[in-house]
Amino acid sequence: MKQLEGQLSAKGLKVAVVVSRFNSFITKELLNGALDCWRRHEGDEDDFTAVWVPGAFELAPTAQKAAASGRYDAVVCLGAVIRGATSHFDFVAGQAAKGIAQVAMDSTIPVIFGVLTTDSIEQAMERAGTKAGNKGWDAMLSAVEMSRVYDQLT
Repeated sequence: MKQLEGQLSAKGLKVAVVVSRFNSFITKELLNGALDCWRRHEGDEDDFTAVWVPGAFELAPTAQKAAASGRYDAVVCLGAVIRGATSHFDFVAGQAAKGIAQVAMDSTIPVIFGVLTTDSIEQAMERAGTKAGNKGWDAMLSAVEMSRVYDQLT
């Protein structure tokens, strides 16, 4: 039986991290977690590009451009959509997820979904580096592993 498995070394990889500026008090922490993961897995900071966009809705088209550029081995999308008193949450969260999933399916490199969709600010904070870890870190770790898996598949 042959098995393929990604190694957890970012050495030699280049990554674009597309980050939503909306709820930046959360997304900055997600970005910090992603960068920390990158460094701890032998990634070079010169090969880590953060791309800021206004909100979660803009993540997918920007990720698509980054993925198509040929400059990166993976793209990570980070955002925080927090439920409010209106149905706006449902539209933004759903379309962000759908858009990023479509970019991932159409791309030849990994495109990772690191968008928090929470019911409260407290839940978002828990996932941005407190009780529930840092989902930016987790998204970057997935990007590194999947880049290595894709390398083996091509």
